[in-house]
Amino acid sequence: MQALLIEGGRIIDPGQEIDDVGSVLITEGKISWLGVGESTPPRADYDVLPAQGLIVCPGFIDLHCHLRQPGFEEKETIASGTRAAARGGFTTVCCMPNTRPPLDNGYTIEYVKAEVAMANTVRVLPIGCISRLRRGEELASLSELASTGVVGFSDDGAPVLNTGLMRQALESGRDLGLPIIDHCEHTDLTVGGVMNLGRVSIRLGLRGMPAAAEEIMVARDIALAGMTGGWLHVAHVSTGGSVDIIRRAREQGILVTAEVTPHHLTLTEEKVVGYDTSAKVNPPLRTEKDVQALIQGLKDGVIDIIATDHAPHAEADKKCDFNQAAFGISGFETALGSLMGLVQDGKLTLSTLISRLTGAPARIIGDRFGRLGTLAVGAPADVVIFDPNREWVVDTSTFASKGKNTPLAGSRFKGKVMATIAGGKLVYRDEAIALEERAAE
Repeated sequence: MQALLIEGGRIIDPGQEIDDVGSVLITEGKISWLGVGESTPPRADYDVLPAQGLIVCPGFIDLHCHLRQPGFEEKETIASGTRAAARGGFTTVCCMPNTRPPLDNGYTIEYVKAEVAMANTVRVLPIGCISRLRRGEELASLSELASTGVVGFSDDGAPVLNTGLMRQALESGRDLGLPIIDHCEHTDLTVGGVMNLGRVSIRLGLRGMPAAAEEIMVARDIALAGMTGGWLHVAHVSTGGSVDIIRRAREQGILVTAEVTPHHLTLTEEKVVGYDTSAKVNPPLRTEKDVQALIQGLKDGVIDIIATDHAPHAEADKKCDFNQAAFGISGFETALGSLMGLVQDGKLTLSTLISRLTGAPARIIGDRFGRLGTLAVGAPADVVIFDPNREWVVDTSTFASKGKNTPLAGSRFKGKVMATIAGGKLVYRDEAIALEERAAE
């Protein structure tokens, strides 16, 4: 593998408290040198990616995505999903187990790993099921799944309604040192619901999903985490009430981490007006007040990370009546562009945004897969280069993902991924960046 020098970019690595112009040298899949100012690389033969005027930071890590394979290849495959991840700047993604068959045993996990190896794009870390077949009736063999290298357990898309089972899961996760990731939704309150319950749902005549349905389950799960000493990770937090509950739990020392999606940080229920099925997502887009609470929670560290909940669908899943349409947004390729709006509006600093996409999720994953989320010397060479000033328009016809379902189609963003390097391999490069060769003199 030819050495690669990323030259002259603004290096931002919050974990190392670095924000300076410099260069990064990659050798044999690792960060071999990082220099700022007028530092000179220790060797002279390498390819060069010029990064003047660009941001160079650790590759993004997504703790929550859906790659759909096995079983739903018409929506996405591991190959197409990982290409889309690379275009979005993600070098590590964690795939949810709601496939067909679900990832509830070692065999299905090994199948996913084999497909990832063939795709050979970005790192994929599977998440195993909490319950057998995701039915919420019987605990899956969490110890078997842990032995295959899963990063946590979830029945995502299906909340664990059985309180006794959730207690068992948290106890097992505690013993294994892995998080239980719950989709917090009390389905007794959301039967037939297709969007947030509020004035917009009433105006549109659509059945709503109340914020309380999420908050009740967040509170229950936190109580169980406190009782068992287990590690709860709250998926896709969407309400201000949930943020408040999580904040109080953390103040009490309960082991709870949480994530928020780009769409819940940047969009409101108003996107559904016109019965736009591309804005149908679970949990639903909420109110502006919720959005502001989520942003504040992210700034404060009450919410640890940003995760896309990338949920691609086939065209037929969305081009139908709103009530019948599938829930989900295809999020890999628009994540950075949409989130940069928060930086441009002064709601988040660039360093905070990068931290919540890199070092923070790396801490949740741990160091079993190498030192992720950093540009430290010796770490895997996972790097994203992006232009914070480049304007672009979302054109779903150019998506690498098979899922074109996004309410952001046609949106103009400022901030674009220009190149992604995963494990030292250049897996995505915008045509605007030329790769140069510099031979030893």
